Amino acid sequence: VVRTSYADPFYSKLALEAIQAWKKQEVWEDAYHESGVLVLGDTDSADDYKHKAYLHDQEIGVRILPLENPAGLRQVFPPHAAVGTFETRAGYLNRDSGWANAGQGVSLLMKQVTALHGKILVGKNAIELIHQAENFKTTGVRCSDGSILEADLVVLATGSWTRSAFPDLPGGNIYQATGQCVAMIQLSQDEAELYKDCPVVLDFKTGFYIFPVKCHHVAAVPNLCTVGYTRSIQVGSTKISTPRTVVSDPETGLLIPKANVRELREGLRTVYPNLAEKPFIGTRMCWYAARYNDSFDSDWVIGFHPDSEKSLMFATGGSGMLETSRYSIAMTSEHVGHAYKFLPVIGQIAADAIEEKLSPELVAKFSPQRTRNHKDESRRDIPPEELDMSQLCTVDDLRQY
Repeated sequence: VVRTSYADPFYSKLALEAIQAWKKQEVWEDAYHESGVLVLGDTDSADDYKHKAYLHDQEIGVRILPLENPAGLRQVFPPHAAVGTFETRAGYLNRDSGWANAGQGVSLLMKQVTALHGKILVGKNAIELIHQAENFKTTGVRCSDGSILEADLVVLATGSWTRSAFPDLPGGNIYQATGQCVAMIQLSQDEAELYKDCPVVLDFKTGFYIFPVKCHHVAAVPNLCTVGYTRSIQVGSTKISTPRTVVSDPETGLLIPKANVRELREGLRTVYPNLAEKPFIGTRMCWYAARYNDSFDSDWVIGFHPDSEKSLMFATGGSGMLETSRYSIAMTSEHVGHAYKFLPVIGQIAADAIEEKLSPELVAKFSPQRTRNHKDESRRDIPPEELDMSQLCTVDDLRQY
């Protein structure tokens, strides 16, 4: 989801810059789709995330339509689309937001890197940081094939693999891989036509959100809400969280817990009740890097490791991506990552951090050593659960309505 609707004005303004960049089709082609984003929250709260996001969207001048009751909310959908009642919900339509195709965006970014004579070493898996024996001044990385890449500066943009890829990283225990659950349904061509002009629906009260129907791939990039699941592996005497994907677990890597299948079904029923009677065609977990000590905030980690003499930098705490099939809808809940929407501009922050040009406020905001900056109001304040492998869904679970 590409949205300016944030309770934090910094992200609202940065997202607006990103959207302006996404629209440069000579760079990003048609990866960005301005479908609008329907932002939902409680009807009776003037101090929730939705209300603060509305005020910030007003401040930056995006086109917004306030919708103070369920009847108003239903009017933003195409007349032939069967939608829910939206009881106890109010919100607004952000017309200047939408979604971006994640796979397409990354592919285009890689083309930009190679055009600037950057080298992308496909298949080079970094497994160890090389540093001096007497301190943690980093001099390069060792790869799984035994080769060493020497560097004056190493930037770890390793997302949810930060902890498990470098288990001996000093201070790395504060990074945790957390996964959220996603499911997809397949629509007929006629159904796709009925629902094609719907906005992204993002409910900050429940954490459920759903993408519009598109006749190509649909990208599902999660936003803020509740933390989902973590999966731990044993490394020596320590448990370390790591993503679980179809690469690491070919047979069951895309499966989610049965309870979340039911939760997603109920979420779908509140928005598109007729579509809730269709089977899910697939599921997966999207994995994110969360900074976890006493609690989470929603800010990224961009800064030097304190013991590295400015030779090692983190650029992480972000989000993942997902593609689904033709005529499909992707829906998700339990989300914490929120970096992909900033793809065209987030590199500027990392570059400024490397060159020590960030303002003192942003240095503190993204510091790896910070205490919690603020409570993340877009999700419930609960820690992630360990993924119970015995409770993963089956094909039959996907068919139960």
